[in-house]
Amino acid sequence: MVIDMELQEAKDYVLQLMKDKDKIESDMKALKEILDVNHVGMDDPLEDSEGYPRNDIDVYQVRHTRYKIICLRNDHKALMKKIEEGLHKVHALAGNKSETSTATATDIQDTAQLDPFLRVNLVSPGSPAEAAGIQVDDLILEFGSIDGRNFKSLKDIATLVQNSRYKTVNMKIKRGSNVIALTLIPRPWVGNGLLGCNVIPIETVER
Repeated sequence: MVIDMELQEAKDYVLQLMKDKDKIESDMKALKEILDVNHVGMDDPLEDSEGYPRNDIDVYQVRHTRYKIICLRNDHKALMKKIEEGLHKVHALAGNKSETSTATATDIQDTAQLDPFLRVNLVSPGSPAEAAGIQVDDLILEFGSIDGRNFKSLKDIATLVQNSRYKTVNMKIKRGSNVIALTLIPRPWVGNGLLGCNVIPIETVER
């Protein structure tokens, strides 16, 4: 299918941008260590009180390092914008694909043994959760590698989310009598956290 190819290409493009972002962040960290060795930051003066270049630091190295950091910061900002746009495209294409539609009979059969273990009680507008199609009162059957059989506490979910920043987390939820497969990408947004939704454990009685 054309949509499948487009979606895969969009995902690959975003993943490549993520790698570029990681490289820039790694380079910036290495450059900051050069400043740390010289005991200066980005704004500390490079001249002494008499206006001469300080002799306790490598002035040329510090100037050059600061310039490179500024360039990388600009690159990082532009890259984050591209990542944001790329993620929107992935979500838009996923919305046209069966990933966000009612699961097939096979999926329902596969999840028949699964009990919901979390209930969504809040979804913030404009959040990654809303973009993924999550709604209030959805019952979560699977969240990435976590389901009712290995779920211990909400800390498990928090850890998985932190480790899945900008990565795809596959979910299965129950909405009414339907089982729905969703794709969620935890990421920073204007609100708090990486999801923009709140979940509470389901007591056995509710199941």
